[in-house]
Amino acid sequence: MQQETRTVTIQPKSVLLAEPRGFCAGVDRAIEIVERALKVYGAPVYVRHEIVHNRFVVENLGAKGAVFVESVDDVPDGALLIFSAHGVSRQVRELGEQRGMRVIDATCPLVTKVHLELLRHYANGLQVILIGHAGHPEVDGTMGQVPDGAVLLISEPEDVDALQVNDPDKLAFVTQTTLSVDDTRDVVDALKRRFPNILGPKHEDICYATSNRQEAVKALAARCDVVLVIGSRNSSNSNRLREVAERAGSPAHLIDGPDDIDAGWFSPDSTVGITAGASAPEILVGQVTDWLHQRGFSNISTLTVKEENVAFTLPEVLRSH
Repeated sequence: MQQETRTVTIQPKSVLLAEPRGFCAGVDRAIEIVERALKVYGAPVYVRHEIVHNRFVVENLGAKGAVFVESVDDVPDGALLIFSAHGVSRQVRELGEQRGMRVIDATCPLVTKVHLELLRHYANGLQVILIGHAGHPEVDGTMGQVPDGAVLLISEPEDVDALQVNDPDKLAFVTQTTLSVDDTRDVVDALKRRFPNILGPKHEDICYATSNRQEAVKALAARCDVVLVIGSRNSSNSNRLREVAERAGSPAHLIDGPDDIDAGWFSPDSTVGITAGASAPEILVGQVTDWLHQRGFSNISTLTVKEENVAFTLPEVLRSH
């Protein structure tokens, strides 16, 4: 539900918190899946790739008994394996089945939606173009839904001119869910200019949380001297928040927590904006706010751009526990 940005009075040495920020429904669900699996089945619980891209979350779950691996080959036969929120390829799923593993899928439902779109286009004989960042686990999982070479990957508008397609009239596109809304729009526009008949989603694949947090950080950047984005460096949506803030006119820094803050970023009368990526827990926001409060930034307020009330159900195997 969209609402008007609330007016806040900003005084020198102020902290302005973006709303929404932090955990999205897909991240909440993925973390709860690991925690419930540990409670129900006991440690160790193996997780392919980091469950979400946040160092604090991963270290916390690791201390409880989660073991994070990059390959199914690193998991003992018959063990419990959880797929991360980013999704996995069909090959990874099949390998887990072949080795008799108990599998629980924590893939974000919005990522699964992209997988299903891609599969539908592929089944209809269309060549699919994926807009995303090479090497990101979500991109690897999405491309891995179909045979190697069936999906063309691009990330910039300039990539469109170099595309070599089988038939310009039999194309479709999907996107990674954590991209910059503005950048992706530019890529889509370039695709439609070159391939007027290309099919795309009725609504953008970029998830609601990514879009909302980018909209909020734009509003934040317009009111602040510097923006702190709480999130780990391998978090795509957190990196995009930093970029969006800078393009909106504010210096911005990506930090894991207060230990990463440089006091030289602020002047005596700065207004500091704070937001957090979709995989960054609120406890880190509190730690950063405390760090600033201890240094005289005592005026703390919230800039609300949108309200979120999205929730996803857990896998059936864990619902009764």
